Amino acid sequence: MTPTVVVRPVETGADLKQFIAFPYRLHRGDPLWVPPLRMDIRTMLSKEKNPFFQHADARYFVAVTASGDVVGRIAAIHNHAHNEFQEDRVGFFGFFECVDDQAVAHALFEAAAAWLKERGLDTMRGPASFSTNDECGLLVDGFDTPPTLLNPHNPPYYAALVERAGFTKSKDLHQYQTVSNQLPERLVRGAKLVAERKKITLRSLDKKRFFEEVDQIKPLYHAGWEKNWGFVPMTDAEIDHLAKQLKPVVVPDLVVFAEREGKTIGFAVALPDFNVALKTNPSGRLFPGILKVLWASRRITRIRIMLLGVLPEYRNTGADALMYHWIWDKGYALGYRWAEAGWLLEDNHPMANGLLRMGFEVYKTLRMYDRPL
Repeated sequence: MTPTVVVRPVETGADLKQFIAFPYRLHRGDPLWVPPLRMDIRTMLSKEKNPFFQHADARYFVAVTASGDVVGRIAAIHNHAHNEFQEDRVGFFGFFECVDDQAVAHALFEAAAAWLKERGLDTMRGPASFSTNDECGLLVDGFDTPPTLLNPHNPPYYAALVERAGFTKSKDLHQYQTVSNQLPERLVRGAKLVAERKKITLRSLDKKRFFEEVDQIKPLYHAGWEKNWGFVPMTDAEIDHLAKQLKPVVVPDLVVFAEREGKTIGFAVALPDFNVALKTNPSGRLFPGILKVLWASRRITRIRIMLLGVLPEYRNTGADALMYHWIWDKGYALGYRWAEAGWLLEDNHPMANGLLRMGFEVYKTLRMYDRPL
């Protein structure tokens, strides 16, 4: 049993340092947890550097014992853009980390709930750090494999802490894997025939025109996902910020555009699973750890297909299967031998059925929770 704790807001640089440092100590003994670079987390949490805060507010909290030990943390998040787009009054919690003690978890959730309730919100949802465009969901199945880039990993006891605090399932998010180096020939042949009739062609990203290519993705992203549960459009500044962060790890042949008569109708983004390299730097510090990370990055054989979208009017043209096939061929030629696709919403049956037909299988489940305020 953890001694009596006090939950206090992060107000000073020292408080923020504690907030950032806690997971590295908590998960030190977990062989699957991947330590992010501390500088990246600091940038993400910065209300000056992260364009998310152009339309959102957040309050960070730490749970501290009388002796000064941090035993938990949480962020309460008010995303105005989400509320406007979804026409609801949902607030979020994120960056949740906690020792296995229900009293500590309760104290953290109560602090976050009070802050959200003061702002007129009626539901607390999470975890999302900061939104569904970022790392989100609590791992509830698939604890025996490491997380991929920009995906969460947590101990099994987190689900009990959340559910005993009054949260119930809102939505499950499924992650799919495959170890095959090729798609079923029947699907590829059918997709190619349809694509020829529809005059669909593919091309890889031109990294020399990187930010112009990013501009091509923006309208496709908004059109392709706008009907999804929990979706909130990213601003141009947010997309540019994310693209700038990911540019060093982008492999041009793993980003593919589908075009028809000069019009871009779809895109897919797969990235090397940089978590493989980050795992070699348990402290998360830039120096000297970055040298190990850069060396290990040369031996990555895993990819994550993060995004694949097609304009609604072209969704039955075979463009999605063609783009998967492109990533398979190019990825295998580059030495990648395992791929993850997702996450997908549990009730996104058309996309899920397509992945299953292509030889993918569900291997992890992330869960979003809701609690009335």
